[in-house]
Amino acid sequence: MADSDASKEFDNGLTLFKAGNLLRALGHFEKSMEAQPTALCASYYAYCMAKERGHVTKGIDLCRKSLAQEPGNPVHYLNLARIHLLGPNKEEALTVLRDGMQHAHDPELAALLNQVGIRKPPVIQSLRRDNPINKFLGILLSKFGMR
Repeated sequence: MADSDASKEFDNGLTLFKAGNLLRALGHFEKSMEAQPTALCASYYAYCMAKERGHVTKGIDLCRKSLAQEPGNPVHYLNLARIHLLGPNKEEALTVLRDGMQHAHDPELAALLNQVGIRKPPVIQSLRRDNPINKFLGILLSKFGMR
């Protein structure tokens, strides 16, 4: 398959992805990856594979490799966060989204971050968020409307 064919497959997959047809998009991304793997295609392929086939771990690994190749591309952060949200890793998804916002102010990243929810910083920032003191103070200050 030529480079132009791989590019066409990726473009077709991206169109289907944006239309919400992830299963058909997965097939196009798969063909594009076989012909000419790129970081951008791998990122979309990773999310589609995790969503449609349930290969969340493999999707995370593939998306992280894409992110390592192109750390300034907000699409990689977005897809990695979406994969984390498929499982019970909401905290990890928030971390990825925050990292993405530091690298590039993308409206899709901001929208997903607002949708998932932004947590307030810990009361005592030198302690971990799950520290009992931070939990207690956070609850107490919230009840009094001071937080």
